[in-house]
Amino acid sequence: MTDVQAKRVQPGSIDAEVAGRAVRRIKDYLMRYPEQPTVHVVGEHGDEDPLILPREAVTLLAFILAQAAEGRGVTVIPSHAELTTQQAADMLHVSRPYVIKLLETGEIPFRLIGKHRRIKYEDLQEYKRRDDAKRRTAADELAALGQELGI
Repeated sequence: MTDVQAKRVQPGSIDAEVAGRAVRRIKDYLMRYPEQPTVHVVGEHGDEDPLILPREAVTLLAFILAQAAEGRGVTVIPSHAELTTQQAADMLHVSRPYVIKLLETGEIPFRLIGKHRRIKYEDLQEYKRRDDAKRRTAADELAALGQELGI
């Protein structure tokens, strides 16, 4: 896969009031039926067969609607998606040359398609988790050192 097949909802493109009502109804339903693996959606008139959805998909929809109700945008990216170096750089908020350095030093796995590098979204997220953990540890160590020194 050479291009990211992502679905983006821009901030404000969904009516916040409608999204808020929908997310409340979904959450109420999920709380009433916590063990049910599927959700049956019945039309307004009830004369059609119900739409049967996996619980996890409905939970994801509730998350998207909650963000929309707050006026935020959302992007859904399949975990198997492959990113270009520029897309990865944008997601990490760093420069493209920095991402290439991370790839070349083995910090993030990648594959070549011709001469173009592709990074699995999952691998990028794993790198981000490791990097965030390192940053937290460093911040904790600095805070502890500051306390020792009375700063």
